[in-house]
Amino acid sequence: MRHIISILMANEAGALVRVAGLFSSRGYNIESLCVAPTEDPTVSRLTMVTTGSDEIISQINKQLAKVVDVVDLADMTRGDHIERELLFIKLALDDVIRDELSACVQRYGAEVLDERADSYTLQLTGTGLEVEDFIREVSALANILEVVRSGAAAIANGPQVLKLSN
Repeated sequence: MRHIISILMANEAGALVRVAGLFSSRGYNIESLCVAPTEDPTVSRLTMVTTGSDEIISQINKQLAKVVDVVDLADMTRGDHIERELLFIKLALDDVIRDELSACVQRYGAEVLDERADSYTLQLTGTGLEVEDFIREVSALANILEVVRSGAAAIANGPQVLKLSN
């Protein structure tokens, strides 16, 4: 099962390596990783997507909670949450399919960032599934030159928050 784990951790050298090391040392892949400082410059928020059984992810979360750099964590998959990913995609296309591409862009709510005779650069924000679907559709219309994805960022709906102090 796919899990989105959100972690508040110390914004220090080596903190990310220690957290990611728990996954690699156990042979689990991190599908995406998104890290940025929070409103407190001493703390970063890491959002990680991985796949594993509920039992395995629960065990990893317990071990993550013991890492000295980890302030708080939550498995977003277990609750109601908002998830988004940013996609930049550069396409090579010809005039014949521009109308079809424009319809696809409009349907997904994507945005044209750069339009040139030899390339089109688009931006899309959506769930991981929406991003995958969009890539599949535009690949049928144009040659993909480059794909840049941010990885998932997630936040819980309602009053649940990760806390800066336990």
